[in-house]
Amino acid sequence: MTIRFDGRVAIVTGAGRGLGRSHALGLAARGAKVVIADFDPSVEGAPLAASEVSGEIRARGGEAIAVGANVADQGSVQNMVDHVLARWGRVDVLINNAGILRDKTFAKMDLADFRLVLDVHVMGTVNCTKAVWDRMREQRYGRVVLTASASGLYGNFGQSNYGTAKAAMVGLMNVLHLEGEKHDIRTNILLPTAATKMTEGLFPEAVAELATPESITPGLLFLVCENAPSRVMLCAGAGSFARTLITETVGVHFSEADRTPENIAAAFDKISDPTGAVSVATAFQQTDKLIALARQP
Repeated sequence: MTIRFDGRVAIVTGAGRGLGRSHALGLAARGAKVVIADFDPSVEGAPLAASEVSGEIRARGGEAIAVGANVADQGSVQNMVDHVLARWGRVDVLINNAGILRDKTFAKMDLADFRLVLDVHVMGTVNCTKAVWDRMREQRYGRVVLTASASGLYGNFGQSNYGTAKAAMVGLMNVLHLEGEKHDIRTNILLPTAATKMTEGLFPEAVAELATPESITPGLLFLVCENAPSRVMLCAGAGSFARTLITETVGVHFSEADRTPENIAAAFDKISDPTGAVSVATAFQQTDKLIALARQP
């Protein structure tokens, strides 16, 4: 089955270059009307890069508009969404892609830079998703992608702010999946590894040649198609794709008399044994699992 987006309206943040540009072009090539959202504090309205991408799409026969929007500013985001709804009447796809880096070791990091990265990545994602959420509920259709990173799952030296922000995407996705399910709003995470302007100098040249934004976009298009899954963390880089799964070990129950830190230390290998590990769907499911373990004879 060919994946198409005819009649769908998609917003892509940070779409003036890099991954966002590639995602926007990919959506437009398959029929979507695309909003190229980007931000440059030195200019009013749409940045030049965003206008160039929208022009490129229109030159290829597609429909696109360029919008200047600071994702960290709720009012700016709402103005963007209001403009899109006035023009096209709906929003079907939201790609939360905009981001920044302010790398330093935690010891040397200014907390202002920590907050700034959280404002852009976490609150930027929240602002954009909140602005389209009610419309997606009303139209009973929505596809939302949050952009995370291996830095958030596994850590990366000098990225305590970025890693914290990207780890937050997991919690947000899990809740949005549960709350959007009955409205056919599907929320997923993309974890890209790409050589872009934001990551310039971080990859050896041989790796950068493989890890192009274009090698990642096919996975993004799958995550927002009509038959997309939900609550999936898709890792992508250099044309390779993998899925991150969070599982919980079976665990060990201790009687009240045996419930000591020394016994927990002695049994830690058994507590950590991945044999029989399961994925937990909700927080209360974990509670039920632990209570059931405690009630076993």
